[in-house]
Order: sequence, then structure tokens, then C-alpha cells
Amino acid sequence: MSDLFESAGPPADAPRPLADRLRPASLADVVGQDHILGVDAPLGRMLAAGRLSSIIFWGPPGVGKTTIARLLAEETDLHFEQISAIFSGVAELRKVFDAAKARRNMGRSKGTLLFVDEIHRFNRAQQDGFLPHMEDGSFVMVGATTENPSFELNAAVLSRAQVFTLRRLDEVSLESLLRRAEEAEGRELPLTDEARASLRAMADGDGRAMLNLAEEVLALSADAPLDPQSLGARLTRRAPVYDKDRDGHYNLISALHKSVRGSDPDASLYWLARMLEGGEDPLFLARRLVRMAVEDIGLGDPDALKHCLAAKDAYHFLGSPEGELALAQATIYLALAPKSNAAYVAYKASRRAAKETGSAPPPKHILNAPTSLMADEGYGDGYAYDHDAPEGFSGQNYFPDGMQRPEFYAPVERGFEREMRKRLAYFAKLRSERGGQM
Repeated sequence: MSDLFESAGPPADAPRPLADRLRPASLADVVGQDHILGVDAPLGRMLAAGRLSSIIFWGPPGVGKTTIARLLAEETDLHFEQISAIFSGVAELRKVFDAAKARRNMGRSKGTLLFVDEIHRFNRAQQDGFLPHMEDGSFVMVGATTENPSFELNAAVLSRAQVFTLRRLDEVSLESLLRRAEEAEGRELPLTDEARASLRAMADGDGRAMLNLAEEVLALSADAPLDPQSLGARLTRRAPVYDKDRDGHYNLISALHKSVRGSDPDASLYWLARMLEGGEDPLFLARRLVRMAVEDIGLGDPDALKHCLAAKDAYHFLGSPEGELALAQATIYLALAPKSNAAYVAYKASRRAAKETGSAPPPKHILNAPTSLMADEGYGDGYAYDHDAPEGFSGQNYFPDGMQRPEFYAPVERGFEREMRKRLAYFAKLRSERGGQM
């Protein structure tokens, strides 16, 4: 099961890859996508109703986007036409559009299902070029993308198509493909159970990769079933799917951030390692750890920021791979640190208040009076020097005159902020006693 099976027309007797030979012959043969193809699933209901609207398939490589599109055309008796955004320009698009329109207008053959692979690679203007033809019924468009349609596709295209998310294949689906491969070849893969599990892990949820790996294993000469070590020595593990400037990047950093916020050091280390294995810039991770320290831990543990900055310096000093240990150490510290976003919330509230109060000046008693004119205007009049006050605290008002005293900072009862909470309550009590503004 895969979406790789497009042929440039090899000789009829040319050997066909296993993945090509095992291409599903019907939608029922597609594995791992029951959430959209099942009888009660959205696409299944659409087919049962005898209608097919334009669709965007969003999912990782090797999960069946092209195959499902081709089978949809067969299921609905539509002519299947495929283009790729990588190879198609304006001239090619115009030819496809004109052919689909002629096919419809002349009553020749049947309607068209236009499959657009890598649709996100078309620019905005090219994407807009599909709209009039989608609206007048020249074709039903099925687009395929590995990128988030919300960011990569025009809103106008999305409004005229349903988005279906295809999932990476799970262990059960990958095992089903291995059994199909064994049945097609008439023999079992020469693997122990542990090596078989390792082979599934190598595929990383990609059905095409799974069948290609199975074909490689079937071609090996093995006197006895291979164990994971022997398998690893003969096959190369597939690199994880990770685009450093696209969805994978943002999804994994979100997973890391939320694992730290959730005080789970093991999950935090896992997502950190996933990003490093995918080739992420360690300094990007260092910057994000600093952000976590100030956003989610704050004054709950003021040392958290120091640890992150030290980890950044250690990475600069050591480089990879040794410096990455410092990032791991900082990640563990953040995950186990007491959490508080009180400073973050207070800062955002103060920004809102600053916008609302505009250019309200400070009260005159806290302004300096370097000239006689300013002194005559009352600058500095009544200022109480806090060091001369009892407890070093005067309790004066420092907000603009007439502004209701806000309370931005509300420390939590965790970590170091317990001490900050005591201090805040102490100064509030003194302010109240001395008639300061509450």
C-alpha cells in the first residue's frame, strides 16, 4: 500500500518493485486509513451517497495519498489525470484544464478526477488558477500535501475542498503489509520476532518504505533468521521525517515545550532527542529552553534561567555532540523545576494597562527637578526617600495620578515564589498602614 506507484512506462516485461505489485486494487485493501475510508467515516459516507467533492489529502509520505486518489476515480467512474506541482508549469496546467473541459463538454468518455501531487508547491496565483474550473465542474480536484494546508494553501482553495488527514501507519498496518509481501513472494522474511519489530521501526510509519525494506530483506542471503543486530548491519535505518522549517519543526518543539510545562522529564528528553536526531539546530533548542525558563518557570525557580544560559554557553564552548548533553541537562532541570507563569501573566497585564492609559505622566512627586522651572512646577515635591523610611519602605504611589492601583503580579504557592508571595503581602500590609494607594 503506497502512493509511489506512478510509472513512466517501463517495458511490460520489466521487473516491478514489490511495492508496485502490491498496490491496493480497491479501497478495501488500503490499510491504516479506516478513519476516513470506513463505512461510517467521512469519505466512506461521501462515496455511499454517490457524490465526490474536491478533496485535500494531508499526510506524511508513503501512506496512500496517490493510491486512494486513483481508486476514488475508479470507484466513481471518473477519468484519472495526475499532475505534480514539482514538474508542472502554467502551460501544462492549461493543457490539463482544457482537456478536462473538452472531455466534459463533448460528452467524450467521462468526468475527470484531477490528482494534484505536492499541491502546496504551487504558488498562490497558480492555486487560484484551479478555482474557476473547480466551480464550473470541469473536474473534481484531489490535492495531496505533506504540509499543513492551513498555512500552505489558499483560503479560497480550502473553502472549496474538504481536508482529510491521512495518518502514518501504525504497527498493525505495517505488519499487515509485511504479511502481504510474504504471501506475494511465497516465503517468510528471514527475521526473528525482534528483528521483525526493528524492520517495522525502520519504516517509521511509511508503507512504501516498509515494502521496499521487505524487498531488500527478501533479497538477502541468510542461513538463519536475522536478529536485530544482523539486520541493522545489512540495512540502513530510514531517517526520521523532519522538516526543520515546516510542520515537523513546529509540532515537535510544541511537544517539547508542553512536556517541560507538564513536568515530565522523560517525555521532554524524548522530544529533545527527536529534534536533535532530525538535524535541528541545537542553538534553536537552546533559545527555546531559555523561553521556557522565563515563561513557564519564571520566579518559581530563578536558577532555571541561569541553567539554560549556562547550557547555551556550554554548547558554544563544546560544540556537538558533547554540548548537546548540556541542553539535555537543562531540559531535565526545567521539567522538574516548580512551575509559575505569574511573571509572564503580570507582564502581559502590564502591557495591556500601558496601552489603555496611553501617555499618562508619572506623578510629579517622583520626577526629578534639575531646573528651577521644573521645581516651580512641583517636580519632586513630597517625594519620600525610601531609605529614610521605617523598614526602607515609604508606601508612596508610583502610578499615574488618578489611575486605580492594579495588581499585575500574583505569585503562586510553589518554589521560590512562596517567598515572593510573603514579600508582596508584607509590602501590601505596610502600604495599607501608611495610607498608600491599594
